[in-house]
Amino acid sequence: MAEVAYGVATSHTPSIGAAIDNDREEEPYWAPLFEGYEAGRKWMADAEPDVIILAYNDHASAFDLDLIPTFALGVADHFPIADEGYGPRPIPSVEGHSELAWHLAENLILDGFDMTICNHMPVDHGLTVPLSIMYGKPDRWPAKVIPLAVNVIQYPPPTGKRCWDLGQAIRRIVHDFDEDLKVAVFGTGGMSHQLQGERAGWVNTPFDKAFLDRLVDDPESLTRISHIELLSDAGSEGIELVMWLIMRGALGRNVREVHRHYHVPASNTAAGLMILESEEHSAFL
Repeated sequence: MAEVAYGVATSHTPSIGAAIDNDREEEPYWAPLFEGYEAGRKWMADAEPDVIILAYNDHASAFDLDLIPTFALGVADHFPIADEGYGPRPIPSVEGHSELAWHLAENLILDGFDMTICNHMPVDHGLTVPLSIMYGKPDRWPAKVIPLAVNVIQYPPPTGKRCWDLGQAIRRIVHDFDEDLKVAVFGTGGMSHQLQGERAGWVNTPFDKAFLDRLVDDPESLTRISHIELLSDAGSEGIELVMWLIMRGALGRNVREVHRHYHVPASNTAAGLMILESEEHSAFL
């Protein structure tokens, strides 16, 4: 059977991707951030997940304000790299796993989650930067990817509780898929940051570090943070952290923390990385 074995939570700041693409990782500004990514890349090379279910938010590449799905699942075999205004990133296109994606779509909808099904969707930095953080610059992405786009752009976004429940449902449904697969779930975005207004550039490090602690030991408490509290404590774009709860819900109750990295600033963002392994899986230990 397939099994959700791993979880990765990471920021997806676009300038991180630009630094990788332009070989700037060893520059003084970027070196402290990328030094913290090295352990994650080594772990990823050893873990070798077959499929990544990657929760991210689209940045007006596949959707715009005319069409705003709360949850959209990519079911294609191939996802092109989006042109975000300066040409597509010089990275491999993303290969999907349509069989598992359709299994997820069917069963999530029957389980009460109103998923939008996408047979074609370009993927932008929200999805590709996390892949670059974990894999560097490969000629081909080592894992197949199922994009899970989440609306955190237009109010109202889904609650943390709804994202947690979605992660738990993904775990159950993946385990019902009749193929031996190691699956990793990524939750992306955040951490605290605000891109506009009087608090532009604002970061809340105490909140971020407490969020990382609770993500391991008390994740359900994070599902009770309201939208208003999250906006107040983590900034207008900190709402992206609800996507981390999809990842955490998919791992089950007991996890082992593999790696943690936190750095300020990455552009004007607090960048976080956390890698977790489910202690409730056994087939691939």
